[in-house]
Amino acid sequence: MQNNDAQVPDTAHESQDDDQRLLLIVEDDEAFGRTLARSFERRGYTVLQADSLEQIETLLQTHSPGYAVVDLKLKGEATGLTCVRKLHAHDEDMLIVVLTGYASITTAVEAVKLGACHYLAKPSNTDDIEAAFGLTEGNEEVELSNRSSSIKTLEWERIHEVLAETGFNISEAARRLGMHRRTLTRKLEKRRV
Repeated sequence: MQNNDAQVPDTAHESQDDDQRLLLIVEDDEAFGRTLARSFERRGYTVLQADSLEQIETLLQTHSPGYAVVDLKLKGEATGLTCVRKLHAHDEDMLIVVLTGYASITTAVEAVKLGACHYLAKPSNTDDIEAAFGLTEGNEEVELSNRSSSIKTLEWERIHEVLAETGFNISEAARRLGMHRRTLTRKLEKRRV
């Protein structure tokens, strides 16, 4: 995604009041990023877009968003988790929601540890994301399940744990899991959220 003038507000420095509704979308799927940006703009947000850690670093030099939506799986070396860490280091009060098509307990826990306030599986819409911005504290009323994990679920969790450890490098994850790369790819395609 190119960082063009249409994605950055005209002013180089936003006022503190404007920062409250300034949203950064970190997404490398251009079509999804544009759709999400338009939807948030209709709700009164000023939207910045980035598709890499480098673009985030450039934007943070002149802007301080109050909100961020970060895709977990980005092209290139940096993952969404790396971006979350960078954003949280920039502003601990920034409300960060991580979106992913590769949902797992491991990556959700890591995202929250690194500074995300919430973690949503794709597909998520603007209502889901905006609601997640308000969920900055845990809910002790959440219903606990008595259902035990199946072997397939445990395998799925282990696959995503290794994927997160390897920065979503499929070849390296397959090697660590002791399976062929194509087998791992098929498993990921089958269970994609």
